[in-house]
Order: sequence, then C-alpha cells, then structure tokens
Amino acid sequence: MTHLDEIGRRIIRHAGPYGRPLWTEGVLVFVSDRVTEPMGTITEPVLTLVAQGTKRTMLGDHVFEHGPGKISVVTVDLPLTGHITEASPSKPFLALGLKLEPATIAQLLVEGGSPPIRPHDGPGMAISEADDNLLDALVRLLRLLDEPRDLRVLGASVRREIHWRLLNSPQAALMRQAGTADSRLALVASAIAWIKNRFDQVIRIDDLAADIGTSVSTLNRHFRTVTAMSPLQYQKQIRLQRARVALVSAPHDVAAVGHSVGYDNPSQFSREYRRMFGAPPGQDALRLQNASIVQE
Repeated sequence: MTHLDEIGRRIIRHAGPYGRPLWTEGVLVFVSDRVTEPMGTITEPVLTLVAQGTKRTMLGDHVFEHGPGKISVVTVDLPLTGHITEASPSKPFLALGLKLEPATIAQLLVEGGSPPIRPHDGPGMAISEADDNLLDALVRLLRLLDEPRDLRVLGASVRREIHWRLLNSPQAALMRQAGTADSRLALVASAIAWIKNRFDQVIRIDDLAADIGTSVSTLNRHFRTVTAMSPLQYQKQIRLQRARVALVSAPHDVAAVGHSVGYDNPSQFSREYRRMFGAPPGQDALRLQNASIVQE
C-alpha cells in the first residue's frame, strides 16, 4: 500500500458526513461522493492534499487544478472559489488539510538557516506534487488520530516536521514569506485583517495604508500580487461570499442579507451579486438549495 493509498483509507475512516469538513486537532479530513457547485470562502493559511478525485480552485484570474498527490499551500487569508470536479460514490473525492503556523515556520527558519532562494513573486497560493517524505509525515499524523495519548505527545513534533518538509519543497519561497515578519506577505496579511474587521463598512485605502504603515502605491502593488485583486475588490469578495452562504438558508430575504454585509442599496447588491455569480441573489440561492455544495 502506498502512502497516498493509506492516507485515502484513513481519511474515509475519520471523515464525518460526506460533504462536510471535519477538523480534529488542527487536521481536516473531507470526503465527497459527488461533484459540487462552485462556492466561495475565505481560506486561512493551510496545507491541503488531495488523495483521490479532483478539484478546481479560482483566485481572481488564477485557476488551480488539484489532483491525487497534489498539495496546495495557502499562506494568507484568500477569497477562494472552489468546486469538486471529479467524484462518485464508488470513487469519492478525498482530501486532507493541516493549518499552517507562521510561528513554527519562523522558528524553523532560525534553527535550520535560510540558504539563498529566489523570492516568491506570485499569489499567496501554489500547487505542486507531494514528495514521499511529506506523504510519510502526513500518514504518521493521521495514524496518531487513532491514539489520543500519542497524539497529545507526538502530534506537535509531526506537525513541525510537516512544516519543515514544506520549507524544503517547491513551495519553500512561499512558505518562508509566511514566517518572515517584514515580508510582503506579512504586509498583505495585516491589510487583510484590517479589511476583514471592516468588511461591512465603507473603507478608504488611505486609512488602510496609514494604519499598517505603508504607502498606498506599495499596498496596492503587493496586495494585488498576493491576492490577485485590489483591497476594495477583496472587500467585495468577502461581502458577496458571505451573502451567498447566508442566502442558502434565507433565499427570500435578499434585502436583509445585503444590508447585513454592508449594502444599503438593494439594487447595487443585486447587481454586484449577479455580476459575480451569474444570477440574481434569490434565484441563485434557490438553485443552490437543490444542488450539491461543499459545506464550509
């Protein structure tokens, strides 16, 4: 049995209801036996491994294809839209996730040194093949879920090893930015936290730049590189994604949902919602109620 086969078997063993992620000790296991509709979410720093099936994720104009044995690394909160594109009852989609810890990355950089490496100049998400050392560490972490006492004692060291493997993988440059306090990624992370705390308010980019201690031009340049969008577009993504989730359970309360995410003008809310999701809010919500979606 290969590492990937064992990971898939253990994902099924520990998963909750199909279509609903289950988090245990910072580890996510997820199973779906069907393809799903595209749904958006704000994804926090995380490592994800697909063990079986395929998934497509969009970040602005960037499209990422996740297949078996592929890892994706997200190092800053990003508004992603994703959907499972290959899954069936006989061959379900299987995925594993692990929350990334910037403090652990920073400590490993100090202890392990930082050999010269080309800086990462793309978005705060990337995909590559998982090597055998990383798969071996992920298998051992899943095995610990069966032994709570062992997990309490050994879990932290295995999670630390996984971070180290990522720091020596094709994602090394992206991971190192996540652990460096003065990096471009840290600046954008501060801007994202500022926006998330005010997503339902009118914001000024001048205020944002001043509060995080940078210029508007520097902020806009780095923000667009990491997130593939401007700060105001990021805020709009948060608003509309949260509205879409809320509307699934309240499809007839469009105006109230729009107001709750910061839209005082119902017409503007409907117009921007339709532009992003391809249908008016109420119509889209009713369609989603009858479709397969990933419950974030």
